[in-house]
Amino acid sequence: MIGFIVADLRRFKGGALAVIVLIALSVALSVTVTLQERAVRLGSARAAEKFDLLVGAAGSETQLALSAVFLQPAPLPLLAGGVLATLSNDPRVAFAAPVGFGDSADGHPVVGTTTGLIAALSPALAEGTPFARLGEAVIGSDVPGHIGAEIKPMHGAANEGGHTHTGIVYQVTGRMAPTGTAWDRAILVPIRAVWQLHGMAATEDHDHDHETHVDADTALDEHFDAETPGVPAVLVKPKTIADAYRLRQEYRGEKTLAVFPAEVLTRLYATLGDARGLLLAIAMGTQIIVIAAVLLVTIMHVGARQRQIGALRAFGAPRRAVVAIVWGELFLLFLAGFVLGLALGYAAARLISTALTATTAIRMPVEFAREDLSLGLWFIGLAVLVSILPALSTLRLSPARALRS
Repeated sequence: MIGFIVADLRRFKGGALAVIVLIALSVALSVTVTLQERAVRLGSARAAEKFDLLVGAAGSETQLALSAVFLQPAPLPLLAGGVLATLSNDPRVAFAAPVGFGDSADGHPVVGTTTGLIAALSPALAEGTPFARLGEAVIGSDVPGHIGAEIKPMHGAANEGGHTHTGIVYQVTGRMAPTGTAWDRAILVPIRAVWQLHGMAATEDHDHDHETHVDADTALDEHFDAETPGVPAVLVKPKTIADAYRLRQEYRGEKTLAVFPAEVLTRLYATLGDARGLLLAIAMGTQIIVIAAVLLVTIMHVGARQRQIGALRAFGAPRRAVVAIVWGELFLLFLAGFVLGLALGYAAARLISTALTATTAIRMPVEFAREDLSLGLWFIGLAVLVSILPALSTLRLSPARALRS
């Protein structure tokens, strides 16, 4: 019987292929939406794991997290340098790393920070050593370059009309190991070099447009006090979970803002989940339309094959055999379309994730999960039921009438 079904499908391979492609495209849409939403959620969550607490000036929690964790450029208000000094000396804090951004080099963000953050992101460098002078830099794993290469920072970005700084040229001394975060595309330099380059002398007295020359051979100084210039954000590593919650409570006020990146991501996931639900509803609606169209075409096809079905009945084929043949053909088409749709959806999600990773450096794993079985079981169950309808319609055909038509 299987051989007959395969041979019959070969006779109508053009129509069979069209049905398979229609089903595959509708399934691929659902698979792509599901896998891509999961990839973004897992990738961003893993990228934020290294950052326990963010402290910045009062403003948008979401923008603070996007800028400090994912290095998305945005004009954040500056946090008073005295807050950085207080956090650095707080016994509840393992380390507090300032983050100063706004410059770039060859499309990569140049971030001013400390060696403490480098050690947190990459406990062991892939090569070289951390910076020890103001004119030195450590690059992320995805930044092209080699130890000893020179980096000329640019204020802003080239596509935004930025200009190249003349006050300093950084020399690469190390490369971080891959972290799977946006920091793999970053160039890390001493925060004091960034302050001096932009003419920032104190928290309340600085001029971003005034560029000064930086002595590249000056030894690194990571001691901060009340006269420390302002920073867009401070990445804080509390010693305990209890300390993290106490610090978050203390620094949520009129002038400062403290957030857990995971909390911000949870709210973003809720929005993303709503969008995913809408897209899945559209995908499911598309599948229902496709299945209805396939069902109508199949019923018409069965009607056009009355003589063949009548001949089978006349030669003694039992009714259940005819029903099984018609049901088997349609079910095989659904199954082939489903398998092809899984492959297309997975490939599409991989392509999208690869493009997003190339842009953000955040690794976005495309993988199936146990809950995806429900999608497969739902579709297979629906295919079994839908395939029965055209098959049962053959029971109404009289062999004699079918042969006369």
